[in-house]
Amino acid sequence: MTDGAAIDVADHQILAKQIIRGLMVIRGHLGCSLHEALDIFAARYEVLRVERPDDFVCSRDEYGVGFYS
Repeated sequence: MTDGAAIDVADHQILAKQIIRGLMVIRGHLGCSLHEALDIFAARYEVLRVERPDDFVCSRDEYGVGFYS
């Protein structure tokens, strides 16, 4: 598949903390499983945290609160 670093279709959702919508966008774009989408989402999240840290709506510690995968 891919490591997710170059998959930018869900950047808006990642930056806006729209985790489920981001996963849906990735799955729709790539036709992959939920597990693969989670891996891609996580890889892209890390890239965006480095490249665009000021664009996130919350801190790293707050990001995944309430989301259980």
